[in-house]
Amino acid sequence: MSLSDPVAISPLDHLALRGEDNAPALVLRERILSYKDLRESVARLAGWLQGQVAEPGARVASWAAKGEMTCLLPLAAARAGLVHVPVNPLLKRAQVAHILADSGARLLIGTEARLATLEPGDAPANCAALGEKAVLAEYHVAAQLAPSTATPDDLVAILYTSGSTGRPKGVMLSHANLWLGAESVASYLGLAADDVTLAVLPLSFDYGQNQLLSTWYAGGSVAPLDYLTPRDVVKAVERHGVTTLAAVPPLWVQLTELDWPVETAGKLRRLTNSGGALTVDLVARLRALFPAARLFPMYGLTEAFRSTYLDPALVDTHPTSMGQAIPHAEILVIGDDGAVTADGEEGELVHCGPLVAQGYWQDPERTAERFKPAPAASRYGGMAVWSGDRVRRDGDGLLYFVGRRDAMIKSAGNRISPQEIEEAALATGLVAEAVALGIPDERLGQAVHLVVRAAPESSGTMEELPRKLMQDLPNFMQPKVIHWRDVMPISPNGKLDRTGLYQELTRELTS
Repeated sequence: MSLSDPVAISPLDHLALRGEDNAPALVLRERILSYKDLRESVARLAGWLQGQVAEPGARVASWAAKGEMTCLLPLAAARAGLVHVPVNPLLKRAQVAHILADSGARLLIGTEARLATLEPGDAPANCAALGEKAVLAEYHVAAQLAPSTATPDDLVAILYTSGSTGRPKGVMLSHANLWLGAESVASYLGLAADDVTLAVLPLSFDYGQNQLLSTWYAGGSVAPLDYLTPRDVVKAVERHGVTTLAAVPPLWVQLTELDWPVETAGKLRRLTNSGGALTVDLVARLRALFPAARLFPMYGLTEAFRSTYLDPALVDTHPTSMGQAIPHAEILVIGDDGAVTADGEEGELVHCGPLVAQGYWQDPERTAERFKPAPAASRYGGMAVWSGDRVRRDGDGLLYFVGRRDAMIKSAGNRISPQEIEEAALATGLVAEAVALGIPDERLGQAVHLVVRAAPESSGTMEELPRKLMQDLPNFMQPKVIHWRDVMPISPNGKLDRTGLYQELTRELTS
């Protein structure tokens, strides 16, 4: 099938076709759907959706925990010619109201308890809100809808960012974006039909949704899990024979603090990380705890899905590298002069190629800030995502993260990478998690504040950390204040909540 053929079956429709009829595709709490069941369920849900919302391209939102409905909707909405808007189930009514209004959703399917929290006016006047249980009962008897003939460039999903800077933005994704992302990840991870993926990340997160699509591309099975504690993850790996586990750094930190039965840990064939860099210490702990698993550090951004991955064979020798471009991505490091940088020279990571999203939904101003013409050196041309992330490339072509342009701390005329301070703190072995922030300061412009959680196994005192940092960091990088926390705040996407910490510290200092 050619992705440029407008009369071909939509690429996303092929995901449910790839597995063997009787092979497990979706392991739900109450039952297991085979690939034959998956194909029928997608077709029936698509038929039901088209009966509810006949307008092509209308937005259909979902606000529910992982389960049959949220796992089927990405494919069913695509087949019905609709645009899926998955809403993180951890969000509250005000945030959900913004997403519904901004997307112009015509239908919201949600958990009954969540829908009950909405107030009059939270949903657009023409947006129907239906309970998940009722929809599950109705769609099973709907007529099956044939595969669509949507073109690869047709809009199929809008994923809203967590809103860490300003109001949440809706990233527009095409059929080709999701299909090629699934093919790319399945390819470099080496996923196969006998793989079982434990889907612990939010399905509203591009990394989380790809857990489904890349596994189905390979003909494997997915076991969705909304875990309450990290211990639930260990139990699920044992129960389902999980071979593939994707997580973000805060969850990996918690998982490495648990006692894993050797046989359970040995079931895992691959570990994947994105949503933040792994530290040298965390890489070492993961390698020791899961010696049989291949570790894939990855870097991505919603606007381009995924940009780089590090070959597991290089993890031990290059633990801090972002790796190289994933299949279908072209990654360039561009200097301030608009040219590709020399090896070792810092520049902006620019992502080119068919994984680039279509911009921000109904937001041309912010689209123009991030989506710009590809650099002259690009072999793809067209629009590219200018990430704002500062990276450098070594002589072997491996990339290394330096910091975000807008997150760099500017103190007393010095430009400081928060990551460098965080890595130094973690390297002491005294802390398990660290966030460095630049807090407004009359004398310095910004003062370095470091928020940390003590390592469980550490017997050190609070006085030891600043002493060790004095040994490892220059004076201008030394934290003015170190804040100790028993628990670090986590954002809805599972990352350390830097914005929340920044707001908390600035409030404390101005009150």
